Amino acid sequence: MQLSKERSIIRTEDINVNEINSEFGFEDDPFEKSRLKGTKSWIITHILHKRNKWLLFLYLALSILISVMGSLGVVVIGYAIKDFIFPSGTGSNVLYWTLIYLFLAVGSPIIGVGQRVLRIILAQHLELEVRREFYISLIGKSQSFHDKQALGDLMARATDDVRFLNLLINPGISNLFFGLNSLIVPIIMIIINFPSQFFQLLILPLIYTILFVFSLKRYVTKLEPLFIERRVVFGMMNAILNESMDGIEVIKSMAQEKQSIEKYRTSAITHRDLAIKLGKIQARYYPLLYVAILITLGLAHSIFLNYYGFLTIAEVIIYLGLLSRLRTSTESSLYAFFYIKAASIGANRLLEKMLAKSEISEVSKAKVKEIEGKLEFENVSFNYPGTNSNVLKNISFKISPGQTVAIVGTTGSGKTTLTKLLSRLYDVNNGEILIDGVNIRDYSLKSLRDQIAYIEQDVFLFSKSVYENIAFSRENISKEEIISSAEKAQAHDFISALPNQYDTEVGERGVQLSGGERQRIAIARAFLSNPKILILDDASSAIDAKTEEKIQSAISRILVNRTTLLITHRLSQIRWADLIIVLKRGEIVAKGSHKELLKNSEEYRNIFVKKFDKTYSELVEGE
Repeated sequence: MQLSKERSIIRTEDINVNEINSEFGFEDDPFEKSRLKGTKSWIITHILHKRNKWLLFLYLALSILISVMGSLGVVVIGYAIKDFIFPSGTGSNVLYWTLIYLFLAVGSPIIGVGQRVLRIILAQHLELEVRREFYISLIGKSQSFHDKQALGDLMARATDDVRFLNLLINPGISNLFFGLNSLIVPIIMIIINFPSQFFQLLILPLIYTILFVFSLKRYVTKLEPLFIERRVVFGMMNAILNESMDGIEVIKSMAQEKQSIEKYRTSAITHRDLAIKLGKIQARYYPLLYVAILITLGLAHSIFLNYYGFLTIAEVIIYLGLLSRLRTSTESSLYAFFYIKAASIGANRLLEKMLAKSEISEVSKAKVKEIEGKLEFENVSFNYPGTNSNVLKNISFKISPGQTVAIVGTTGSGKTTLTKLLSRLYDVNNGEILIDGVNIRDYSLKSLRDQIAYIEQDVFLFSKSVYENIAFSRENISKEEIISSAEKAQAHDFISALPNQYDTEVGERGVQLSGGERQRIAIARAFLSNPKILILDDASSAIDAKTEEKIQSAISRILVNRTTLLITHRLSQIRWADLIIVLKRGEIVAKGSHKELLKNSEEYRNIFVKKFDKTYSELVEGE
């Protein structure tokens, strides 16, 4: 699999700032401008954000100090040898040199502990800030954005790609600083300790430095495309895993385990092969060879200078010791640029999602007000983003506050889509939707959605307790209020029979409960939210006839003074609707009461003729 660099790297010059919006976000966003400028600016802003910059500067100071102490240790050894061993020396300063070297040898690792603590704290701060920022961005994206995403790929970005920003600091940038110090400090030490010969002694280190820079650039260039491709493959691998676990019941019921394993294995093999390619590039890191050649040539060069009386043996030892320090910079750069490049690719993948256009945004000075529930659809047409065919076409109707309206139609007629437009999960393409005479685009999203409760056929419960699921989105709710809502939804009896009653964990997506039990908890949650507009999308589809009979009286009580949109094919619910709207292929083909539609609407009659296997005469007589 090959992935072009151009396809993966964000081009900030192509981004229209006015199109980058969000359903949700904090007012104070210190990273907004840097996100628009690109990956480097965004990372640097994070690293220098608030106290991070002080942690970084202190870390830098300690890093320089450790490198200086390491190089001084080499110099001290050379001077100690000169003073103690050779005939010209007296050995009188042995205690002096010993104490200095002891100070350097003990002080350096002690300072190193503080240095490591600083870089760990800085790395954790950076990861926390990026993780929070990315999560807020995902929460703020419109439903149309999430419809297009592979959940496994998003999870890969939210976990591994964010984690690479931690590794950018520790060990990435920490190794980079250490490597730079290990390159610069020895060269400075050569200049200081060999004032008359440093022109000759710097020739080899400078040649090495030039070769090192060119090789490093080539190394990073080779890493980049493999990193990009490997991150993409990792996202695909996670997407396959997530999809397989989510659909495990289907896989098992259709005996597709072998095919699923092979699909995952193929992506895992691709991921492994890319890792091996990266390993081969690391193994062929030429500066490791260059530094070995440098030390060998440095030895020959210094011996030559000693032979002609330009250097003493002690000075040869100092020079070789300082050259050997360059090995540290070489080894550090191997890992530094590996993690820096990985973090750069990871950051780019995060920004790719954070900068993606959101279809839904709030107007400035959005209205926050309590609504009464008067609904108007005026020539509303809608197609899902990325498609050309209209799901809804020229929909127009009015609902008075407190009315119950049933929406019926065959599968694919647009019933559920119509209700989702009310809470602005999607925005209409043409026409407008009014609540209390105000376009819903002019309402604050929070104000609008807080007053609309949506209970759908496929109920989603969080992997929390029954209590937490009912109380979801509501604060400071008493246990008595929770129980009261559960009783209205006919859920209290079965909850009381659970092992821990209201504290029982329901499992992932409520897997520990039956379909009917999940729907009754969702209905209890809606009762508690006290909405002005209630949407029931086949909300009683998984409730048996006996339970349905019990729950109808509770539902009828909660519908008082609430505008309700009801999607159902149950005659027992349709009959008490104030108005019935019949949809066909996204258009309204009939409106009226149940009896009126049975007499006047062929589409409406056909729905129930097929459902109950009765003739038109039998349906009318049944009324």
